[in-house]
Amino acid sequence: MKLYVLFPTTMIALNPLADRFSEGGTFMFLILICLLLSLFFIVKGFSSIKSDIKKSKKMIQLTVDISLLGLVLGFFASILGLITAFDSIEAMGNADPSIFAGGLKVSLLTATFGLFTFIIARIGIVILRGLHKE
Repeated sequence: MKLYVLFPTTMIALNPLADRFSEGGTFMFLILICLLLSLFFIVKGFSSIKSDIKKSKKMIQLTVDISLLGLVLGFFASILGLITAFDSIEAMGNADPSIFAGGLKVSLLTATFGLFTFIIARIGIVILRGLHKE
């Protein structure tokens, strides 16, 4: 069931991101946890930048580590998606291109979300490092 919001002259679907998220599989939840942790550590770093510079630097390092984990999980899930697609093609013999395209799509979804997590965290890291007075 799709949820729509009516704007003047336009109907916009609100859940295409949720659809893509569910198509990506279980690794998407792990990457989402990495994204949320990265955002938490960035906010914690911003809140402690004036009171405790050491804690802020620790939050930056945790954000770096978690964002890299999200990126690696995305690419790991991407490789697993490709292996699954190739296994199905091998099992069927003459493969239908739609099966291969579906496997590629799933593998690209996880890699894209991992990259998104990494980019968002990196933006926060750059801003935090720029605010540090050393």
